[in-house]
Amino acid sequence: MLHSPDTPREAAVTTPSHESEAELPGVLDPDFLALGLGGTNMMAMLWSVAMGRRAVGVEMRGDPFLGVHWNIREDLYHQFGLIDQLMLERYGAEGVPRRADGRLFRLAECFRSADTCAGDIVADEIIDGFDRDQHISGSIHHVEFIDDRFRGGLPNREITVLSPPQPPERPDSNMIRGDVADMLNGASTFQAEAAATLTLMRRYLERIEEQDLAHGGEPRVRIFSRHRVVTTEGDGFLRLPDGRLRIRIEPLQEYDFKGRFVRVREPGSETIEIGVPELFVIAQGFHSSDAKRLGFRQHDVEVDHQDGRGPVVAQADFVAGLMEVLIDGRLRRRISSMFDADGREYWVRQIAVGHENDPEVGWVLVQVPDYMSFDPVEAGLIPAGTDPESPEYFAAYQHLIFDFYVEQAAEVLEIPKSELTKVQMAYGPKLFSLIERIGDDALIAPNGVVAGDSFGNGHFLTSGGAMTGMIGHSARILQYWQSRDAGTSRTDAIRWLADRIKEDTEAWLDVSAQEYSQAVPINFGAERIQQITAASGIDISDRAHGIDASRRKRHSLLPLDASDWRKRTLRNGKVLSAPLPKLQPMHPALRETAV
Repeated sequence: MLHSPDTPREAAVTTPSHESEAELPGVLDPDFLALGLGGTNMMAMLWSVAMGRRAVGVEMRGDPFLGVHWNIREDLYHQFGLIDQLMLERYGAEGVPRRADGRLFRLAECFRSADTCAGDIVADEIIDGFDRDQHISGSIHHVEFIDDRFRGGLPNREITVLSPPQPPERPDSNMIRGDVADMLNGASTFQAEAAATLTLMRRYLERIEEQDLAHGGEPRVRIFSRHRVVTTEGDGFLRLPDGRLRIRIEPLQEYDFKGRFVRVREPGSETIEIGVPELFVIAQGFHSSDAKRLGFRQHDVEVDHQDGRGPVVAQADFVAGLMEVLIDGRLRRRISSMFDADGREYWVRQIAVGHENDPEVGWVLVQVPDYMSFDPVEAGLIPAGTDPESPEYFAAYQHLIFDFYVEQAAEVLEIPKSELTKVQMAYGPKLFSLIERIGDDALIAPNGVVAGDSFGNGHFLTSGGAMTGMIGHSARILQYWQSRDAGTSRTDAIRWLADRIKEDTEAWLDVSAQEYSQAVPINFGAERIQQITAASGIDISDRAHGIDASRRKRHSLLPLDASDWRKRTLRNGKVLSAPLPKLQPMHPALRETAV
């Protein structure tokens, strides 16, 4: 019988051994298998272990490296505290991992503590306990919204400065919101580097594994950090007669081949038999080849923005960059007007995100108006007929992106463009396209689901996708184990889990859709949105103009590639460590003509 690449080969019930259970204790037939070790699956592993289950994690990219900064809802802090509590209750102090300095490893304490402060941190120094003065997250001390849209054909500026969120004194499990929409509609409370937050979870899981292996018992956790499901047809996912999947993985070597990461199986290596997990979750980012192999597909989400065009694909294009400017503990959002050649107005957004007391973290993202193409021929920078693959064409294209990015960043930061061009950039500017997508069903096998961004993704600016996966989807894994302990059958429990993952993602997409057309930013929280509306007179029912995604014209439109964070190109320059200039009451377009 022939099998297509997307169809797992049916396997016998018996489990062949490539590497024996004696060589890899705790691996065969785990309770939980995480394919992809981002925030969603590592939190799911933590919940699984806290509920007394054995968990295996597989990741092909090694240690966490995602360089973006997240705006984090306080629920994550409370969840860390609950995991700390459950681990102590279940295993006692001897079963909780320890930091390198001998103290108990508490996730919530490393993330935030009243006894430590935020700043320019090295995550592993905090986790090890050698940096006793700092914690991983930063607080948000400044929340600002700038409305620079034209009114009556003239530039107009309305600035709303909001009271910053008050961080909780200590973790409190009663403050964890069970509804994802409520969580996303709440204000962001913390800012933290994604890689540092992910490293915190990874090190905790690794310490459990190390501790258990040292004591000689069956490990509660096993991690394979440079591995993937075997890609050879019929030897990675194997379907049992009852439909469940048996899974095998292989070790990898990674190479930079002509600017692209290429991964190949480690020469002479053996396949590692994972066996049949009770539950496996694929959460590998926007594009999961494993989910695709199992027949999972996403489709574009269409949204009716009530602007007369009817439903259109929810898409927006941005330029991202990491500038070494002290934005500090600040969440600043700006919306402004840009006009095409016919005078039609488009709303574009910019966001500035920093980290408390760290001048090397200045993430600025700027939206590209739909009509702008960055075509160097149209801009008159190079003659018609220039080869699009030539260095001259690419250099001109990059010049247009950089010029646009710095101009927009200058207006949201209130730093002159001439000064901002001299600032050091550790990443970007990078053009990327965000397209809202979702799958039809998270259930891909009787023992497997798709979660996180692999199932569906929404708007980039709010960190809502990361929060939906880490806080929402992962908590559904906790509830899965709770329902199993209460006697629910595996079949009913996983059907419920898949439905809740879809429900959470749909809630995220519904909240996220506002960012494509409405003026107010969703991650300020519903209460602050009302304050902005009252202070600035914004009509919350107003909608932006836009162009159907199918008619956009760009030189290169790609999703944001996570691997880009590992290939940063340094644009050397100054580090601005002074506080940002005060926001000026006058619209930028009026300053040049002001006397």
